Amino acid sequence: MMAETTPLDTAHAAMQAHENDTAARLRFYERVADAELFVLLEQEAHGPEVSPLTMPLEGENYVLAFDREERLAAFVEETSGNGQAAPHVALSGRALVQMLAGQRLGLGLNLAVAPSSILLPAEVLDWLKDMLSAPVSEQEEKPLELASPVGAGEGLLQALATKLASAAGLAREAWLCSARFSGGCDAFLMIVVGAPQGAHRALAKAVSEAVTFCGEEGRRVDVSFLEPGDPLLERVARVGLRFDLPAPEPAAVSVPAPPGSDPANPPRLR
Repeated sequence: MMAETTPLDTAHAAMQAHENDTAARLRFYERVADAELFVLLEQEAHGPEVSPLTMPLEGENYVLAFDREERLAAFVEETSGNGQAAPHVALSGRALVQMLAGQRLGLGLNLAVAPSSILLPAEVLDWLKDMLSAPVSEQEEKPLELASPVGAGEGLLQALATKLASAAGLAREAWLCSARFSGGCDAFLMIVVGAPQGAHRALAKAVSEAVTFCGEEGRRVDVSFLEPGDPLLERVARVGLRFDLPAPEPAAVSVPAPPGSDPANPPRLR
């Protein structure tokens, strides 16, 4: 058993402690999607195709993944005892879900080596893929009125803060407001400042997922993008709730991207 507590462990413990809490359950599945997972393979990956190792459990075949390489190594040592490195690949949780959904394969997470050990059957992965495919609401129309985001629950605010904290370097800041548009429509509006055009889709998707998994039904948050110095920002700063995004991490040495590193092009099952 590994001593380190990971975000997946924390979310799993909260879900177990509050079995009837829908929000806690949704937060766990959001952590699964956000996690980097190390997937056991039958053989080393070459190119875009991978062959995950599967294990029959409870009448279903499961792919095995771990949120730390040390946990994967501990599982291999415990089950094989040969002390040899096992072939594996690192994927984002969402890329793995996209790859496995519809394949009649479940996902075994951290089996036997962590408190977050859990089996996710195939139908759960199908459901999670649908959740991650929720439409993104990007608002191009400028609002007629802006106000403080009264009524935004703690669950929504925490979900937005967590998601934006993971978007290091994609924008300078973001502001949550209540907004009214020309058609009389009222909605929460997340205004993102200083994001390059290429980051708009990823940031809008992050906000969409935060809303989907926050546990507050019926919430809608549109996303709008402004450049620093836009006159509208004076109004935004008077009434909005500010979220600061972390600065970008120092550039790393360029290495070939591993299979599954691009969520838009997940690896294929061999």
